[in-house]
Amino acid sequence: MTTEKSTGSLLSDALTHVSSLVRSEVDLARAEINENLNSAAVALGLIVGAIVVFLTALNVLSAALVVALTNAGIPGGWSALIVGVIFAVIGYAMLKKGTSDLKLSSLAPTRTAKNVKRDANAVKEAYND
Repeated sequence: MTTEKSTGSLLSDALTHVSSLVRSEVDLARAEINENLNSAAVALGLIVGAIVVFLTALNVLSAALVVALTNAGIPGGWSALIVGVIFAVIGYAMLKKGTSDLKLSSLAPTRTAKNVKRDANAVKEAYND
């Protein structure tokens, strides 16, 4: 003899499951956002590192390279321009890498969105059967 659950009991069970599912998805979203924020912090560190390298390199090595090029026979003005362009290219490459790692699309909780869609489809299928 099977005992059927009352409507209230079924509704209570459904609400408990939905509540648990929502809590799980919120926890997953929170974890994924924290993970993505850590990646953003690393990208910001790259940008700060690029600035430090830029300043240090510009102040110390540029003078030495200009002198070396001048001693090699290149006029002082051209030597300074060559060295400046080299450092500008290096700094630009570092800046592009850091800013590309900070794109908002890379910070979005994509796994959570996929799980929510999957869960919504599962709920639809369960109620359509």
